[in-house]
Amino acid sequence: MISHPYQIKSMQQYQTDYKQSIEFPDAFWENIASHFVWKKKWDQVCDWNFSEPKIEWFKGAKLNITENCIDRHLDTLANKPAIIWEPNNPEEASRTITYGELHRQVSAVAQMLTNIGVNKGDRVCIYMGMVPELAFAVLGCARIGAIHSVIFGGFSAQSIADRLEDAQASFIITCDGAFRGVKDIPLKSVIDDALIENKTVKKVLVLNRTRIPISMIKERDVWWEDEIAVAEKQLQAQEKFNFPAAEMDAEDPLFILYTSGSTGKPKGVVHTQAGYMVWANYTFINVFQYQPGQIHFCTADIGWITGHSYILYGPLSAGGTTLMFEGIPTWPDAGRFWDIVQKYRVNILYTAPTAIRSLMAFGLKPLEGKNLDSLQVLGSVGEPINEEAWQWFYKYVGKERCSIVDTWWQTETGGIMISNLAGITPQKPAHATLPLPGVLPVLVDEQGNELQGNSISGNLCIKQAWPAAIRTTYADHERCRTNYFATYANRYFTGDGALRDELGNYRITGRVDDVLNVSGHRIGTAEVENAINMHSGVVESAVVGYPHDVKGQGIYAYVIMEDHGHDAQLMRQNIIQTVVRIIGPIAKPDKIQFVKGLPKTRSGKIMRRILRKIAEGETEQLGDTTTLLDPSVVDDIKMGAKLI
Repeated sequence: MISHPYQIKSMQQYQTDYKQSIEFPDAFWENIASHFVWKKKWDQVCDWNFSEPKIEWFKGAKLNITENCIDRHLDTLANKPAIIWEPNNPEEASRTITYGELHRQVSAVAQMLTNIGVNKGDRVCIYMGMVPELAFAVLGCARIGAIHSVIFGGFSAQSIADRLEDAQASFIITCDGAFRGVKDIPLKSVIDDALIENKTVKKVLVLNRTRIPISMIKERDVWWEDEIAVAEKQLQAQEKFNFPAAEMDAEDPLFILYTSGSTGKPKGVVHTQAGYMVWANYTFINVFQYQPGQIHFCTADIGWITGHSYILYGPLSAGGTTLMFEGIPTWPDAGRFWDIVQKYRVNILYTAPTAIRSLMAFGLKPLEGKNLDSLQVLGSVGEPINEEAWQWFYKYVGKERCSIVDTWWQTETGGIMISNLAGITPQKPAHATLPLPGVLPVLVDEQGNELQGNSISGNLCIKQAWPAAIRTTYADHERCRTNYFATYANRYFTGDGALRDELGNYRITGRVDDVLNVSGHRIGTAEVENAINMHSGVVESAVVGYPHDVKGQGIYAYVIMEDHGHDAQLMRQNIIQTVVRIIGPIAKPDKIQFVKGLPKTRSGKIMRRILRKIAEGETEQLGDTTTLLDPSVVDDIKMGAKLI
């Protein structure tokens, strides 16, 4: 069994390790990194400044992340489960992929990708359901040094087209369709729509999953099953069934993952090889206190950063067993998660507050008769968890004996930044608690002044580089600088507000910029407004978040129409369809209020503060409205809000 010599085992060790990681980061991370497989060791551990920004870790080192996730485990874990796959339909057979089988599958995919013309550095867009081949595709790209960009299956053709264009992607891997609860999602037809004006994609590799009729374009589209058969024959002709792992520089890009920002255009967050690998591994082992042989079930989709770090790269680099689930928590009934925990004797369950709240709504009946005794650690990810959901999770799922790790992090951070360590550092309901070693959080006021002491609140920034910090936004480094490093000098600005309690525990209070956190998915208000404004009858719109019982934040849209005599209900449906078509179902507004005007300053800036308060049900304490061009619009909006 692989040992984890840098696993923190006590509160005292946490304090010692944390102090060393901040005061002597080079020595601290050199020790951690020495436990990985390198083709060439580094010349310098870390070189960074936040003003450019320039962040480099393990400079000069050469490696391949798949050797650390697969090859190094083969002597001891070849017959042990690496991935357990649970299909959408509980009647369908599950699959268990051992480390030995994973090595064969990833080698075959690497050969297949090479055969169809994928080279080191090429961008490969992956748009698939949660099937094992998605994991093989991601790792196959990493094996040959291609840059993978996974896109969540809920995004629309337009959203995919934008991402393909931004990444200048040459290849796509997709499925004919995907199963998700009762739905069959037509992935290939969405890709076809996304490619109508595309000039860069050379090949589309298509895996059969749902067996729905699809179009296959000659020369461009090829079947996974045909190509993998050819690749396997080539590898079988060798003495050893192995595709050699490409030598990658520590700072070569590993993947691009698109995330919403405060402007309408998604940002391609770039993570590189070595620092990301070390951070995903270190945080996985320490936060979840992973022990060899445990079953780790992260319920996220690999289309999000949580799936990258805590379904694939973190668990596999630790020699762990990771469980992939194709379906949704409420199908065929609201006991599906508990069935999976019971079936596989799951030890760690890592899920989102939105999932917990939606399951709470079904009451305790779905939990009846389910054996959850195998659970040892519960985890929350994606958004701040409210205390009611935390207590329900702790009491009814964990039976008051499981630790709950309340993890705060972002796409841009690559892995968990602030969290209690399961059973080691104290947990506190609805608090992320303490930073991981290597993370130096600070709270600042609006002017950027650092706020000292405890029992305070402010904007959350990070003061020191950590190994998996965002390196750039793809093909637009200036955007990375202005979005994350320019707001406060020499600080990474998270965009979140936080409280620090009397003991130094952090509680994340939510976004302070124009980004919504809906069911754990970050959605820029500008992106939704742009989509609404594309509807032919819309003059202007303003989007804000409001408290939502299940999603955490809902999307509230104020819309000015050209014609005030429209059928309001039909128009709402039309606007929702427009947003779904342009972005995808995850961005559809929960409430749409038609208004005659928006509260604007004389310079034309929309006063979102006022709109946010009205959406939250506050109509009296709206603050100063004297700077508005037309204060009377506020009264109209308040009146209309009562009817929504």
